[in-house]
Amino acid sequence: MIPVAKPLVGKEEKQAVMKVIESGMIACGPRVEEFEKQFAAFVGTKYAVATTSGTTALHLALLSVGVTSGDEVILPSFTFIASANSVLFCNAKPVFCDVNSKTFNLDVEKIELLITEKTKAITPVHLYGQPADMNPILEIAEKYGIHVIGDAAQANGAKYNGKMIGSFGDAECFSYYPTKNMTTGEGGMITTDNEDLAERLYSLRNHGREKTKWGYEHGRLGYNYRMTDIAAAIGLEQLKKLPHFNQKRREHAQYFSEKLGGVEGIEIPYVLENTEHVYHQYTIKCNERDAVIQQLKNNDIGFGIYYPKPLHFYNHLKTYTHSDLKNSEKLADEVLSLPVHPALNGSDLEKIVACF
Repeated sequence: MIPVAKPLVGKEEKQAVMKVIESGMIACGPRVEEFEKQFAAFVGTKYAVATTSGTTALHLALLSVGVTSGDEVILPSFTFIASANSVLFCNAKPVFCDVNSKTFNLDVEKIELLITEKTKAITPVHLYGQPADMNPILEIAEKYGIHVIGDAAQANGAKYNGKMIGSFGDAECFSYYPTKNMTTGEGGMITTDNEDLAERLYSLRNHGREKTKWGYEHGRLGYNYRMTDIAAAIGLEQLKKLPHFNQKRREHAQYFSEKLGGVEGIEIPYVLENTEHVYHQYTIKCNERDAVIQQLKNNDIGFGIYYPKPLHFYNHLKTYTHSDLKNSEKLADEVLSLPVHPALNGSDLEKIVACF
């Protein structure tokens, strides 16, 4: 069986974990601090704040810029549900924007149509590892005085116009779930250049605690969203390997695009100009998806449909729908993700292509 995703965790990670366990400091400690420092340096920001997941990272980032009850946050209708749930966690309203049918990311031409006096933030999602078109998004945000909180859960190591994803807007949020381009088992990270924002994030993830002599001063409502040193130890080793992992993903994606580009009924991934896609998923569009899926099943090849529903189809999000979400609805019926992870070998790639 060729799995659709496979985390690559080696002896380096195992040794790092054992070192933490033997130290006796297994909660949020020096390894987390080092991981934050290294990841901030990797994306080119001044600060990074580690959390328990990409979802909690989004929740804290929205809270840190003041998103609260009555506020609106614009986000794509075609993405993972955490992007919207994090808005609801703040008692705010998700406002769904349709996506570009080629890039799968926010349709920048439709954002301004959704802005109201209640709009507090925009959350561009870098879906499948494809950077969102950030320049026009940032221009719109500056024009209207709106915050930008990026959802970079699937874009570890991606670049837009030569800059690392993670260095745009007020803050950007990453996930280290096992299927991501790098993992800590579970975990997340928020990157920012804003010192005040970073201090609020450190406080919010730790029960609202403030830096005082004795440590038990809680200046705001906060959460227990702290990463453990065990997870951070894994993350430090995975970060060293991330460039290689991403290069393998790009090589596999190039092979698929070369072989599948002329296949009738298949549309290969589009890559936005001046970006570096990191292919968290290699996602094609299929006219006859069910037939392709059956062929993959017959050959023991894993696949994924990310995502079978646009967000406004879910029961707790239906009230936020509107009429102009047609691309999101159409993509949900067409997208199909093939294995692209770095553990694949040449015979795996050939077998996958042969199915088509």
